[in-house]
Amino acid sequence: MDAADRKAAVARFLQEHAQVRRADNEHPALRGCAEIAWSKIPGCPAGIPFLFQGLLDRATAPEAERVLSNVLMGSVFHLSAAMPAALPFLLRLAADPEISVRSDLLDLVVVAAELSQPVDASNERAVLLLGKDSDHPEREQCRAAFSEHASLLRVLLDDDTLNAADRATLQQVVGPQ
Repeated sequence: MDAADRKAAVARFLQEHAQVRRADNEHPALRGCAEIAWSKIPGCPAGIPFLFQGLLDRATAPEAERVLSNVLMGSVFHLSAAMPAALPFLLRLAADPEISVRSDLLDLVVVAAELSQPVDASNERAVLLLGKDSDHPEREQCRAAFSEHASLLRVLLDDDTLNAADRATLQQVVGPQ
C-alpha cells in the first residue's frame, strides 16, 4: 500500500465513521497522540489520531485497527516511518484489557518487535527480504521506543494469550530484566 492508498483508506474511514472526529473523551493511552505532526512523517496521513480514537469504540475498532495496521506497515516485511511514533500508543492500548481489538493490537506490536530487529548484513536472504538497516532507520527508532516503554512490554509479557514464540519476540526487545 503506497502513501496515496494509505491516505485514501484513512479518508474513507473518516467519511464512514465521522463520529470519531467528534469524540471528546481523551483516553489516557492516547495522551499526546494529537500533538504529533503525523502528516510530516513520510507516507503518513494526518488522520492517524482519529484511527487511534476509533480503536476505543467497539463498533469502529475492527475497521480502525485494519486501516491503522495498513498505515503502520510499509509492506509485508517493512515497518512504515510512522511506526516508531505510533508504538507508545499501541503499547498502551494493547495493555488495556478494555480495548476490544486488544489482541489484534498485540499482534501488531509483536510484528513490529520482530521487524525492528537488526538485520545481519552477512545474511543475503535476510537483506534481500528485509533490506539493510541503513536503509530502514525506523527499525532503530522502534527499538528505542520499545526500550523507552519496557515497563509496558513487561505487562504484555504477562498476557496469557501470548504464545511462546510471540512471548520470546517481546522478551527479546525488552531485554534482560
